[in-house]
Amino acid sequence: MKDTIKYVGLDVSKEKIAVAIADEGRVEPRYWGMISNTPEAVTKLMKKLGNKENLRVCYEAGPTGYALYRLLLTLNIHCTVIAPSLIPQRPGERIKTDRRDSIRLAQLFRAGELTSVYVPTPEDEALRDLVRCREDAKEDELRAKHRLSKFLLRNNIQPPSKGKKWTVRYYRWLDTLKFENSKLNVVFQEYYHQIKEIQQRILRLEEEIRIQATKVFMPQSSKLYKH
Repeated sequence: MKDTIKYVGLDVSKEKIAVAIADEGRVEPRYWGMISNTPEAVTKLMKKLGNKENLRVCYEAGPTGYALYRLLLTLNIHCTVIAPSLIPQRPGERIKTDRRDSIRLAQLFRAGELTSVYVPTPEDEALRDLVRCREDAKEDELRAKHRLSKFLLRNNIQPPSKGKKWTVRYYRWLDTLKFENSKLNVVFQEYYHQIKEIQQRILRLEEEIRIQATKVFMPQSSKLYKH
């Protein structure tokens, strides 16, 4: 008699993982328990669950990323990362708990009602983080510009012309600004220097993104040219 397939639903948080199992067939899914979110605890759990060839594990994509997925792959265990927004919801089901969510995942996974997401390679994920870092820097730049604009407004400092802000002409005007009050001069220089520093950071990140993107896509382009 062959072993039955076990559909394992994991509700993953930063420190803990709630585990539920739905055996193949129509047996009611059961809550297995809670484990620590560590490689050691996950590896120990998988060994306890039996033959790895009969395990089908799933968890929702989220802030914890794909480390768990990659760990399970190294253990030769089938794992699927689920799209949270596409999980079927029961009418009126609002109260969510780790226990309930893990059981629901196992049940729906067994029924084939869950939708998987694409799991990026570590290289793809690193490039995404690089892009996010650039986006964060752009947000920092916007906030820094707002601070300087508010400072100038408080002190009734207006550019000589009514052109757009943050153009080459506007920056040239900022370069000429001097305050008689030494304290205000320090504040202005700090705000302005911060903008310039952030802009240099953005340039560095954009150059690195260009270099890394070339490394990723150039091999594919070379293959196309060979055909």
